[in-house]
Parts: sequence; structure tokens; C-alpha cells
Amino acid sequence: MLALTRHAVPMALGLLLACPGGQSQSGAVAGARVRIQRGLAAPLPPQAAPADHSPFSADVALTDEDGNVVGAGLTRGNFRLSDNGQAQPITSFAPPSASATVVLLLENSGMAYNYFAYRAAAWGSTFLGHLAPDDYVALVTYDLKPNVRVDFTRNKAQVRDQLQALPAPPFREANLFDALVETLDRLEKVRGKKAIVLITTGFNTFSAANFDNVRQRLRETDTTVFVVGTAEAEYLAAESRVASSAGSSMSYLHAKNQLSTFVKMSGGIAWFPRFPGELPDIFRTIAAMLRSQYRLGFSPPDAMCDGQYHKLKVSVVGPEGKAFTVIDSKGRHRTVAVHAREGYVARRPTPGR
Repeated sequence: MLALTRHAVPMALGLLLACPGGQSQSGAVAGARVRIQRGLAAPLPPQAAPADHSPFSADVALTDEDGNVVGAGLTRGNFRLSDNGQAQPITSFAPPSASATVVLLLENSGMAYNYFAYRAAAWGSTFLGHLAPDDYVALVTYDLKPNVRVDFTRNKAQVRDQLQALPAPPFREANLFDALVETLDRLEKVRGKKAIVLITTGFNTFSAANFDNVRQRLRETDTTVFVVGTAEAEYLAAESRVASSAGSSMSYLHAKNQLSTFVKMSGGIAWFPRFPGELPDIFRTIAAMLRSQYRLGFSPPDAMCDGQYHKLKVSVVGPEGKAFTVIDSKGRHRTVAVHAREGYVARRPTPGR
């Protein structure tokens, strides 16, 4: 069982900022992979993850200006999609489904005397309470390497029990990049809409994969990544207490920027809460976004099949193509933000064409 002593809290303030952050300390190894001990589950049943026969797809969630999730009710005609600036017809359309498929990916490092490992486990347990009974969830933790603790299941109690029974981390490493790349690899086997909820300090120590490896993997996948940072309060407190902390502060800010890049590429959101009271709204929003995603499928013409990365843009329109707005509880018209992957890697041209 993870234990947090009152003596560990002030020590964590300094140790966090003393950690190298955001950069791999080993050399960049293109396409490097660290093997997970077990594989994630086989593809979900068809009723939980309907097949999409379009070559490419984008999962789209909508929020208003206040961050409230805009739910169901839109049709294919409300969406516009462009590929490298060229409008593309939407060849398949799936409204929000009742269930979500989630990997809960937690940092479980001995860094700062297990302080942040304890916090990630506690926050992960809180998040489970916001999932619906028919949502699938798998639990993966990482330190030196990622470990699948619970395979995909609808039994949230099983996952919570595993979180409560986590042993003290044997390593102080937090190989974030390896864990992300490996988890994205495993999720390729899962059909339909899926997401990673990453609870982490954001620091990366000795990953074989580097920042560019993660970015490349995100370009190739349709998995949405959400991030909840565990170290914001300690960073703000330690910034004024730790002598000569300018370099360490920059490391933490660099780690935050990298996490923000990952979620933006995938169509997710990153939160860096300062107070525990922020968590219910954050987890409620993640769960609502997972269950409110539309899936848009499209088939790029052969002329655009060049094996290169293509920028995607998804927009939503109202009747007669006018700007789409929602009306809040006070009767005000609010604009809508679209959350979707930024692009995809096109398939290579067919030989002989």
C-alpha cells in the first residue's frame, strides 16, 4: 500500500524541482519501445465499439466558452472537415455512444518519496467514480517501465482495489515517453473511440523514446489523450522557496508545455489543478467528453495519399451554415470550441497509380 508521511510533503517541494524534466536523458532512439509486461485487452465487443470502415476518422467533442460539454443532438450536416485545407466529404458519421473506452495511465514513481505516486493513485480512484457502469477501463502504471495492472473491464471496483493495493514504487524513474508510446501501441488493437487519461507530474527521466517519438506516434493514432497534472501546487509553492530554482522551474514549465502539445495533437485537454476542489469538475468534464464524442469518417482521394502528415480541421455550423452557438442557463449565446485530432498520416500511394 502506498503511504504518504507528513515529513514527505516539504521534502517533495524541493525534490520535484530538482528532478530533470521533459527531456530524455538517454539518447534519442527513433521508434524505441519498452515492452509492457502484459498486453491490453483484445478488441472490444462490436456493440461496445462499432467498426468504422472509413480509412480515417476523427473523434470530436464540443465545449462552450465556460468549458461545459455540449452533448448530443447534432447531425452530419453540422460538421465540416478539411484535409490540408481542402474540404472533404464526411463518409461516415457516428453520434455519441453510451460507453467510453479508457486507459487510466498513472505515474507510479518513487520520486519525492512516493508523494506524487500516492497522489496519482488517489486521484485515479476519484476519477473512477465519474465513469458510467458500461464504460470500459484499464489501469496502467509506470516508473522505469509501464505495467498493466488491470486489463479492460467494466468492474470499477476491481480497478479501485488494485489502486489501493499498489506497492511502494521500487524505482525513482518516471519514463513518461516510453509509457505513452507503448500504451498508444497497445490501443491500436482496440476498435472504436478510445482515450488515455494520464495523471502525471509531467517529468520524463530516462525514456528510450523522446519527445519527437511521442509526437510521431500521436500523428499515427486516433486515440484522444487527456492530462491531469499532479505537481502544480508544489511547483508554485517551491518556486519561491527553493534557492536558485530558475533552471528547475523552466524544466517544470517545459514538461507542462510538452503535455499540452500531446493533448492538443490528439484532441484532448490538459488540466493542472492547484487545489483538490478542482478535481470533481475536471473528472466530470473528462467523462462527459468521452461519452459526447462524435466520430467523423472520411476517405481521402488517391491524389492525397502521399504517406505524409496531413493537417485536419473540424468545424461545426448551425442552420444554413451559420455560426453554431449554444444558449447557457442565463440565456446568453455562447460560442463552441471543437476538440479533435490535429492531423493524421495519410496512407502511401498504391503502386502503379
